[in-house]
Amino acid sequence: MTHKLTFSLAMALAAAVLPANAVLAQTHAAAAMQSEDARLTAFLDAEFEEWLKQQPQLATRLGRKDGGDRWNDTSDDAAAAELAWRKASAARMQQQFDRATLSPEAQVNFDIWALEAERAEMQFANRVYRPPFYSRLYSAHSQLPDFLVNTHSVADAADLKNYIARLRAMPAVLDSAIARTEASQAAGINPPRFQIETIIEGSRKLTAGAPFGDGDDAALWADVKAKTEKLVADGTLPRAEADSLLEDARSAILALQPAYARVIAWAEASLPTAPSGKVGALTLPQGDAYYAKELKLNTTTDLSAAEIHAIGRSEVARIEAEQDALAQAAGIADRHAFYAERARLYPPQPYDDALRAEYLATANAFVAKTRTLLPDYFGTLPAYGIEVVREPAFSETPGGAAHASPPSPDGKRPARTYVHLAGTRTDPAMMYTLMCHEAVPGHNMQGDIQVRQQGGPKFRAVTGYVAFGEGWALYAEALCKEMGAFPDIPADFMRLDAELFRAARLVVDTGIHAMGWTEEEAVTYMNTVGRQPIERSRSEVRRYITLPGQATGYKIGMLKIMELRARAEATLGERFDIKGFHDLLIASGSQPLSILERRVDAWIATSAS
Repeated sequence: MTHKLTFSLAMALAAAVLPANAVLAQTHAAAAMQSEDARLTAFLDAEFEEWLKQQPQLATRLGRKDGGDRWNDTSDDAAAAELAWRKASAARMQQQFDRATLSPEAQVNFDIWALEAERAEMQFANRVYRPPFYSRLYSAHSQLPDFLVNTHSVADAADLKNYIARLRAMPAVLDSAIARTEASQAAGINPPRFQIETIIEGSRKLTAGAPFGDGDDAALWADVKAKTEKLVADGTLPRAEADSLLEDARSAILALQPAYARVIAWAEASLPTAPSGKVGALTLPQGDAYYAKELKLNTTTDLSAAEIHAIGRSEVARIEAEQDALAQAAGIADRHAFYAERARLYPPQPYDDALRAEYLATANAFVAKTRTLLPDYFGTLPAYGIEVVREPAFSETPGGAAHASPPSPDGKRPARTYVHLAGTRTDPAMMYTLMCHEAVPGHNMQGDIQVRQQGGPKFRAVTGYVAFGEGWALYAEALCKEMGAFPDIPADFMRLDAELFRAARLVVDTGIHAMGWTEEEAVTYMNTVGRQPIERSRSEVRRYITLPGQATGYKIGMLKIMELRARAEATLGERFDIKGFHDLLIASGSQPLSILERRVDAWIATSAS
């Protein structure tokens, strides 16, 4: 890792100026520190392996075979046991290691492992507010099939048997999700009406078509058939065994129909009491304390809701001024006129197969081109495949937010960016910024580098922080401009449009959860100030309602990264190394903003000496 090179260089320079006995003492001290670093890494790796035994879905994401036939235990008892284990593990680390004897990078690993125990305690305290069907992005009814389709790879018969085992286990997981959500409802935390309606619609889609009845293959049946036939075509699985396993899969999928019927029955029974209109954290029991914890978890700062709201309004004003200036540079009066001209050139157009194919082809070509620009800005580069694909039909919604997934550690499953291509097409110039954010140099590149980390403890490759990850992705949008990736002024203007949208998020999220805004007030602000189409505005606001605080991490993280870069450039002047700065940020894994700031300040001090 880069910190070892820096440490070795410092030792060599010290040896050139120190007396022999001092050099010898320093060498012994360095050896002792490296030994302690290695001992800490071994300890953390052992703890991580113990934790991973209870996280079979994460093991699958990491390309592991163990636990591939099981789902995570999401019961309250399992959550309490995990919290107790995390706290005990942090205590064991603090008893067995003296932080002062570790290198700076090892101290980061020490601090993050301890911090994860503190964060787990906050998450557990908020658990009742996070029932499995509440979140717009992570509702159990769609997350389980999404995992099987997009994450559970099938490379051999054992993987296929594990897939089928997970299919058979899904009804019990869905029943547990119903029970947990009902417990939250009893405590006064009811999923909003729009979320209940989404669950009903999505559950019906998942159990429509073959093998449940006539029509196209249902999503899971189509997926298991495709994965099985690939094994047959590759010569990995004999035809007779494939047919037998497909029959097992068909039986398991048919058993999902009554399970989803129970989900639908719960959802329909919940409709009469499902809230709508004013649905933020303030409407929940002790919702202000709940929201404060969510802000801390998502921003990794102590910023209050009022402070974040004010930052959002300030950023909106700054970005609008930059849009006006860019429009005038293009010979157009102001941002309003620029938007009007783009709307005239690209009126809303319903997506059809031709438009979808064009979008995916253009997006993938842009990502490939952007990858060629990276070597001038990064020393550490992505190594695996990156592809832009359409969101699966069972989770695709008009105006839905794109999202990214990392590659498997061995690269056999590429990094992917999922885009919603339902509803109407927006201005095509918006696509470029989205690809910078989700793909390169944003999330897909970030995930590629993180899963390939070597030399440090394994847990760092899977630990993520919204403010760092999403802050980096927003910074990546601005970096694309610096790299010359955007083809024209409209693409750059839409970069500012995307940044405006993220600034508006700060206003809207805090408005909903700390200031009593209704859903309609939030949608109106996002549509008129955030400049999002009405269907996207509503989709986004509903996401914020069911995932409080998460959307604030984006802009807060970006602002911190920009602040740290400006500090480094101002301090170092011509000594500032853009590749070194970026590698410092992205090549060492996700981290809280406080730790990031500490590391950047240390890097500045070393670079200046």
